[in-house]
Amino acid sequence: MLFHSTVFLLLFLPLVLSGYYVLAGRRRARTWFLIVASFAFYAYWDARLVPLLALSISINWLLALAYAKRPRAALVGVGVALNLVVLGVFKYADFVSAAVASLAGVGHDPWGIALPLGISFFTFQQISYLSDLRRGRAPLYRFEDYALYVSVFPHLVAGPIIRHHELIPQFALAPMREGLDERLSRGLVLVLIGLMKKTFLADELARIADPLFAAAAAGQALGVVEGWAAALAFGFQIYFDFSGYTDMAIGLALLLGLTLPLNFNAPYRATSVREFWRRWHMTLSRFLRDYLYIPLGGSRKGTPRLAVAVLLTMLLGGLWHGAASTFIAWGGMHGLGLLCHRVWGATGLRLPGPFAWLLTMVFVTFAWVLFRAEGFGAALDLWQAMVGFEGWSAEAKVEKPWLIAAAGAVVLLLPTSQRMALERLVPSRPAAVGAGAALVLALLRVGGGENAEFIYFQF
Repeated sequence: MLFHSTVFLLLFLPLVLSGYYVLAGRRRARTWFLIVASFAFYAYWDARLVPLLALSISINWLLALAYAKRPRAALVGVGVALNLVVLGVFKYADFVSAAVASLAGVGHDPWGIALPLGISFFTFQQISYLSDLRRGRAPLYRFEDYALYVSVFPHLVAGPIIRHHELIPQFALAPMREGLDERLSRGLVLVLIGLMKKTFLADELARIADPLFAAAAAGQALGVVEGWAAALAFGFQIYFDFSGYTDMAIGLALLLGLTLPLNFNAPYRATSVREFWRRWHMTLSRFLRDYLYIPLGGSRKGTPRLAVAVLLTMLLGGLWHGAASTFIAWGGMHGLGLLCHRVWGATGLRLPGPFAWLLTMVFVTFAWVLFRAEGFGAALDLWQAMVGFEGWSAEAKVEKPWLIAAAGAVVLLLPTSQRMALERLVPSRPAAVGAGAALVLALLRVGGGENAEFIYFQF
């Protein structure tokens, strides 16, 4: 069930909100109601995968219960290993078997294993909980609270990656507590902003990027303009697509009286690769830092260990995004970028702000080509086009070039979605009328039935 679909916006969401607030005064009842609603939301995609989600939640909680009764590190180790095995089988088994077959020089037929929606997100959340339990930083929660933490529908399929302490304590808060009107209004506005980002920007930018990347994959030569149009259009597309989903997730949670952590903070205004990762998919960045980079030694054990920790963290971060060598290479490219930034910082030299921003954006844009391309050959062709190897003219044409410029203006000049909805929004009749009109336009758009899935659903 897509957030930007009529069945979700006009049927599922009103029914869930109505039932939730009818049960607002009964904590356990409203908790179980949300669990059932979240599983129904998940089942809408593929009911066959619901048992996997239920089994994953149950086994992880039982392991936590066993650890709470008799703390043994092996229990947590088994839990983490089981989570990784499940993730590996469903997401990476086909990729690994194909790589092995290629090395062995034999053919490989895809196994066709269905990828459970959101498996990377709910697996990472449970790994983080078990790890914190082992470190003495997490209590044993009631089963229903833990189940809701993992499955609550606003963040189930594409994050943000939420820590247990960021969400579970909120389940005890009364939904009808003071500030209900403000939470509902700001939450609705944030949902609307995310909806507009997805339908009017991300999906339209895809109409520019997709044909150009397809042309590169087919071996068609692209010129400089087409190469940069493809890279920039996709860079803006993935930002508006994923940040739009996150806006809707945070807004939907707010409608339930829950606060989710922010996941984006104007990443295209960053003046370094390091700052970019502090602004882009912030919950994933924190997870990789706390559960990979720091345990690997971080910056505490010398420069060689730091370099290994950075590269391995980013390579695994790239692999997390998808079972393809291009994703791994994309992560490695950012890992090298982070190391170069650290080396530059050690010299004590500083670039002028505008030049540092431009250099960062050029690097990030080149990296997005690797993320989006169907293979290394297509990525190389696009990179060659971007640096002028194919000249300025080509058969491919850029549709709506003004949309790329408009997207750039939005990400560079306007306040972030959260700041607009959660801080700057001032209740007024004109604002209400404008929001209502925007909602009608968005509903008319999604009612057309051409809704593309969010990009991060595949991860």
